[in-house]
Amino acid sequence: MHVTATAVSPIQRRARIAALISSTQVWSQQELASLLKRREGIVVTQATLSRDLTEMGLVKGANGYMLPGATPALPPEGREAALGAALRQHLISVTRGGTLVVLKTPSGHANSLAIELDRAGLAGTLGTIAGDDTIFVAAKDTDAAASLARTIERLARSAA
Repeated sequence: MHVTATAVSPIQRRARIAALISSTQVWSQQELASLLKRREGIVVTQATLSRDLTEMGLVKGANGYMLPGATPALPPEGREAALGAALRQHLISVTRGGTLVVLKTPSGHANSLAIELDRAGLAGTLGTIAGDDTIFVAAKDTDAAASLARTIERLARSAA
């Protein structure tokens, strides 16, 4: 099912754009529009997409579009360090329930932390959903959720 850009709020659409840019190399607006349609079911005009990219402050670098302040893709060993720094900056608490790990952040910080979680690609993670101050991390099973919670707590305590 496809929905038009007006069927989702600009905030929701921009969050999906940020997630796509964070997890995939995107080289053009046409490619981004195609990804939005294929993966998110959102049909967007070039004018709306251009406005979104400008409002979000996206920049085009050597690796395609990047979020403001984003660094180019890190090697696997650097991803954990970057996630640890983000956890120390944004994380308030970690709670596990079934196959979900729920992270609490200060208001407005969940999306930034979710982006770093997605970039880190921790084993056992299926995906993240970020609100204003809460992130749900879906795990493959209950064992993976327990392991993820322990890893997140360890990284949050690690030295800078």
